[in-house]
Amino acid sequence: MGESAARSVDERWKGLRNALSGQFCASLGSLDEQRTTSPELTFRPEGSLPQWGTTHQLRHGTLPSEHVCTENLTPFLKLLPCKSLTGIASLLNPHRLFDADWHGLGVHVRYLENEGIEVRLSFQSVFDPVRYSNGRRDWSLRSVFDRVIDRSCPIAHSSEIRVAIPKEETAVAITPDSYTTHAGFVYFNVSNASKPLDISMSWPDEQKFEYATVSSAVPLTHVSVRRTLKGSSQSRGRLSVSITNHMPITIQTSYLESMPWLLQFYLHSLQIYSNGVSRDDLISIVSYIPSVPHVRPTLFQAILTLPPKSTLHLSMDVIKPFLRYTEHPPDAQRGWDLPPAVLVPLLHSNSSTLDPGLSNPPSGFEQLRLPRRMYTPVLLVDLATPDFSMPYNVIIMSCTLIALIFGMVFNLLTRKFTLIRVSPEPK
Repeated sequence: MGESAARSVDERWKGLRNALSGQFCASLGSLDEQRTTSPELTFRPEGSLPQWGTTHQLRHGTLPSEHVCTENLTPFLKLLPCKSLTGIASLLNPHRLFDADWHGLGVHVRYLENEGIEVRLSFQSVFDPVRYSNGRRDWSLRSVFDRVIDRSCPIAHSSEIRVAIPKEETAVAITPDSYTTHAGFVYFNVSNASKPLDISMSWPDEQKFEYATVSSAVPLTHVSVRRTLKGSSQSRGRLSVSITNHMPITIQTSYLESMPWLLQFYLHSLQIYSNGVSRDDLISIVSYIPSVPHVRPTLFQAILTLPPKSTLHLSMDVIKPFLRYTEHPPDAQRGWDLPPAVLVPLLHSNSSTLDPGLSNPPSGFEQLRLPRRMYTPVLLVDLATPDFSMPYNVIIMSCTLIALIFGMVFNLLTRKFTLIRVSPEPK
């Protein structure tokens, strides 16, 4: 019964990723068993699980080398009610979106009991207005997106743009003035705009803007993480993770490593340090599933306790296996992309700073209000690569020798030799 249920879930997972791959023109179909895990400690269901008489299991997969591009944005826009013709979606200019410093695309689907299925589409971008304003940080919708909002989407329930007010004493001019202010933000109602909307923000008294140097002593988030892969050898290395708690309270966080079998962990070498002191008591509920080459990836989950105002260092030895020469990508010398680690900050259930909107929390823990989930940057691992030029050299040398030998033998077999007597020249 268990095997048949798991087989049914795997078949549905395969159908889902193939459907999403065709829908968004992405390579999600390659999320096979070698890239799929079930991290139930880190990823909890959101919403309600439908009671359809089928088994529900968690599946999680990552493609760190897959990037969002124009071919993914085009089918994404077709899912919107007004496409990219009207409304806020008309600002989605691919030439500007993919020229940003960072961009991302998200599709979130969840089932809500008595309400149905909710689909939330999102596109995130981080722009640098200084690049478009000749050293000034003035910006507008036209300067950032090269477009304005001509009219709102007629079937949209609401259409609103929120702009954060800078927390500084410098005078800031925001146009147009048809907005409302609340809690440090200004709100523009696109539906009430009588003419094309081009929101702009400028600093009239500022001649040139320069970004301030952010000190490492100033925390930008409650919890920060840094993950590196050390070692110059192509057969061994050491994975190092540094997690800093900037808050004056103790935080517990769920830590997830979903690593392909290209990098195998030595769990017995796991070490935990806090401010330079060995602290094995700061890790608990360790769940580890080792990888099987060409079959499944490594799954490592644990609950980490972060003391207040301290840094936790986690490290373990890793081994880099040898691959068949047919398993290397075309750019094998570049290396392999490794998926990011995932952290979910947790607190005890008796804390007063819990997010009541979450459902099905882990036993004994609740998720913080911010951040709900943190991802580390993607790592690049250098595996042992063969000399791919040698097969071509062998082929060329073999073909040359065969051509020479064949030519000589062919001449000896097909040519007719005739003896010609030459009379001696007179003296």
